[in-house]
Amino acid sequence: MATEPAAAELTVPSLVDRYFTRWYKADVKGKPCEDHCILQHSNRICVITLAESHPVLQSGKTIKNISYQISTNCSRLQNKVSGKFKRGAQFLTELAPLCKIYCSDGEEYTVSSCVRGRLMEVNENILHKPSILQEKPSTEGYIAVVLPKFEESKSITEGLLTQKQYEEIVMKRMTAATATS
Repeated sequence: MATEPAAAELTVPSLVDRYFTRWYKADVKGKPCEDHCILQHSNRICVITLAESHPVLQSGKTIKNISYQISTNCSRLQNKVSGKFKRGAQFLTELAPLCKIYCSDGEEYTVSSCVRGRLMEVNENILHKPSILQEKPSTEGYIAVVLPKFEESKSITEGLLTQKQYEEIVMKRMTAATATS
């Protein structure tokens, strides 16, 4: 049986595209273009990442430092989860800060949870190599993993945008930017 050339040209979806649903939160805490992406797995676990239009990914900024130290008494690195019921996990609200990203130009960005739930883990790899946050934001450069409560797992997406809705917002921003310039 001969293989069709069209079949060879089809791309295989990535692991993220195959197993996760992308949700977006635009203009987090009212800050323009500071968008976050939430990758929701079918088992309800959410991976928090930066959206493609976030200033850290868009403008070619250089990340100087990433800190999970939220305040003097709160560090996301102190999160210790154990057991079947995830004892010891820090509980997060939608607006809870996860980390701060410091850029070499003096800009500072706070990444929020965007979903209510328990903090399962933070990505310590981005502390040692911040560039992976920009190079592979949806995979190795993720910020944190959050597990929503079972009862709330269906409702967490209510305040979030689908990929199509998010793309429409980004297009509106682009047309508004070209109209003003």
